Amino acid sequence: MNNNTNPMQGITLEKMLIALEKEYGFNELGKRININCFNYDASIKSSLTFLRKTPWARTKVENLYKSTFID
Repeated sequence: MNNNTNPMQGITLEKMLIALEKEYGFNELGKRININCFNYDASIKSSLTFLRKTPWARTKVENLYKSTFID
């Protein structure tokens, strides 16, 4: 395998969120990343809407995904 390959290539925000929710649940996600879309009336759909508009929060989700599934 080429070391220059991006391990995140082909992984959509939706795939990341579904995997993280399955691994941790929204309650634990809200503790790890304190954002309202995980703490109040959480759903994949509402979280995706928020994360697509909020780059800093998306970065936190991407970093948690990498540390959980890739590192």
